Amino acid sequence: MLVQAAALGVLVAGNGSFAPSIAAAALLGIGTAMVYPTLIAAVSDASQPRDRARVVGVYRFWRDSGFVLGALIAGIGADATSPETAILIVAVLTAASGLLVATTNWQPRSTLQPAPAP
Repeated sequence: MLVQAAALGVLVAGNGSFAPSIAAAALLGIGTAMVYPTLIAAVSDASQPRDRARVVGVYRFWRDSGFVLGALIAGIGADATSPETAILIVAVLTAASGLLVATTNWQPRSTLQPAPAP
């Protein structure tokens, strides 16, 4: 996610020039290629086998909802400000998402809960 956010920053900083746009496109592709399998593997690893299908389904719902929300934010942001500002807004949200995931403790939960203290 942080690579994708950096790519969006490069895109805006390049101001439409060809070389920065190509670099941004390559970074977006690399970032996406790293993020998709990593996040779904983290979600799978953090869930019990019997819960995995449901948990991955919930993850994919929220991930895909983010695509819709991102498109709405970008469109409304571009109309309200400028395309560059809208891309920067998406970059900030993407970076925040990456930082949130990076600081999340992805430890699997045990199915056995300790008995409550008397």
